[in-house]
Amino acid sequence: MSNLVVNNKVPDFELAATGDKIIKLSELSGKKIVLYFYPKDNTPGCTREAQDFRDNLTKFKRAGAVILGVSRDSIASHEKFKEKQALNFDLLSDQDETLCQLFQVIKEKNMYGKKVMGIERSTFLLDKKAVLRQEWRKVKVDGHVHEVLAAVSALK
Repeated sequence: MSNLVVNNKVPDFELAATGDKIIKLSELSGKKIVLYFYPKDNTPGCTREAQDFRDNLTKFKRAGAVILGVSRDSIASHEKFKEKQALNFDLLSDQDETLCQLFQVIKEKNMYGKKVMGIERSTFLLDKKAVLRQEWRKVKVDGHVHEVLAAVSALK
């Protein structure tokens, strides 16, 4: 797959999600989509980010947006994380990194002095026709959800 560029259409994809669902991009036509990639379920930063999206979901829905969280964790891990945090949106499992590669979020990271490949916290905003309108890379959790909400609200 080619690299994504802002203002280009995102190719259709299909991934397993929580709630025994399969999420297919083409079936979300007509909705704005916030696709946020995070490193790992039940880690401090990822938990705070998920809670921020959870706590603001009503505002995102009012703005016509769907929130989807994506990591390489299994569906079983996602289900536990979703239940523990009372998340009110779906989490997608990208264990084979198909979507991660498409959005180029797998980066070399330094974990306790060791180089590892992992997901760089990133968020992408797609319009109602699945065109990539905005991206945030190397996301810092604090204030991020409000910044994304402002962009979703401004998107016609």
